[in-house]
Amino acid sequence: MTSSSDRSPAVDVRSSKTYEIRTYGCQMNVHDSERLSGLLEHAGYVRAPQGSDGDADVVVFNTCAVRENADNRLYGNLGRLAPMKTKRPGMQIAVGGCLAQKDRDTIVKKAPWVDVVFGTHNIGKLPVLLERARVQEEAQVEIAESLEAFPSTLPTRRESAYAAWVSISVGCNNTCTFCIVPALRGKEKDRRTGDILAEIEALVGEGVSEITLLGQNVNAYGSDIGDREAFSKLLRACGKIEGLERVRFTSPHPRDFTDDVIAAMAETPNVMPQLHMPMQSGSDTVLKAMRRSYRQERYLGIIDNVRAAIPHAAITTDIIVGFPGETEEDFEQTLHAVREARFAQAFTFQYSKRPGTPAATMEGQIPKAVVQARYERLVALQEEISWDENRKQVGRTLELMVAEGEGRKDGATHRLSGRAADNRLVHFTKPDTEVRPGDVVTVEITYAAPHHLLAEGAVLDVRRTRAGDAWDKRNATEAAKPAGVMLGLPKIGAPAPLPVATASGCGCD
Repeated sequence: MTSSSDRSPAVDVRSSKTYEIRTYGCQMNVHDSERLSGLLEHAGYVRAPQGSDGDADVVVFNTCAVRENADNRLYGNLGRLAPMKTKRPGMQIAVGGCLAQKDRDTIVKKAPWVDVVFGTHNIGKLPVLLERARVQEEAQVEIAESLEAFPSTLPTRRESAYAAWVSISVGCNNTCTFCIVPALRGKEKDRRTGDILAEIEALVGEGVSEITLLGQNVNAYGSDIGDREAFSKLLRACGKIEGLERVRFTSPHPRDFTDDVIAAMAETPNVMPQLHMPMQSGSDTVLKAMRRSYRQERYLGIIDNVRAAIPHAAITTDIIVGFPGETEEDFEQTLHAVREARFAQAFTFQYSKRPGTPAATMEGQIPKAVVQARYERLVALQEEISWDENRKQVGRTLELMVAEGEGRKDGATHRLSGRAADNRLVHFTKPDTEVRPGDVVTVEITYAAPHHLLAEGAVLDVRRTRAGDAWDKRNATEAAKPAGVMLGLPKIGAPAPLPVATASGCGCD
């Protein structure tokens, strides 16, 4: 979708050059990559076919800086592209995202074959910077210190015809000691509610039936505009948009998770019974060292309140194992909190130093072997709980929104895949009736595994939707597009989807 407010200058690409974007990190990075794709296509570029593996005229790295080895991963990938660029005159490489914001000139010094370096605040400049680098024949490094324009005002090439991210804020006001994101994305800045709702209505007009409200600390929305209940009001406003069937949000912070948000979730029919709320640790001592503004009792109290209001809610979380100073007693408190919370899933991470964060220089860094052992114990416990919680779904009749690309074995098993209202992944028997991504099916759950459910019987109902129509229309449009003039060898295949980021991949919420 190209917003009428888009002011990014179009760059005239005389022959259709191809581009490839490689995305690392959280949902915000994935969302930014959709904007980068939209900007490049607005400028005349064509997405490279699947499996290009760097064989494109422009390769863009949208980077993450929250892992200790993020820079090694980037420079390793850049190194593999260097000989390819030497053999391919005119090829350009760009690096953006959090690592670019952090390392700035270092990238060009270590990899002088990079043409463009841009930051998290000026992604709209990418086409102009590529053209400038081409004309001036030298690297362009441009890092803005503050946000130039909300990413949502930029052209977009969405990866889904039926579901969309909608950014409601950027930046974060928290000071978690393990997180570098606030330093790279800046203080929280909220969008106007009217602009958010206008974007959602436009997306629904295009056939989108599910939206996910996105922010580094999504339920702090309103702090920038002085309204503590702004987020719950936004959820209720989403409930009034005709044709919008599913509303989700990620990721909230326990500090800002107030009773009015729980009430809005319970009372707004299209807000899904699903909550992803990072806990990070169950130890009050570790939470204090992390500079998290809640303790175990407060966190579990929120979980209890959500379940009282929404009994079938599926709750997921993020947990960091091995934070500096974590004792065996601290870790046992995390295990206790996991047993009490009974998460549907947990995204578990071994603590990794983020250069530039206070935690990176803290005393009491935990030996790798200890962290690994604790991590394995936590994963085993959560697997047991996830499986047990999924078994409770057997025998239930659920409505699923048919998904695209979520069942890796669907072709071999003659199944399709979809997401339940609570976001559980369900593989179901392919019906005789045509079913498209975005359509809705009703099934009965017959089997549970720790990470998915099966509906092995016949589909009970199929509802064709405007979202499915939008998927049909997109596929027809893509098929009708000219291949463009490629400077390298042509390849066959559908464009590769962006990698799916794990929930709250920044670990900053």
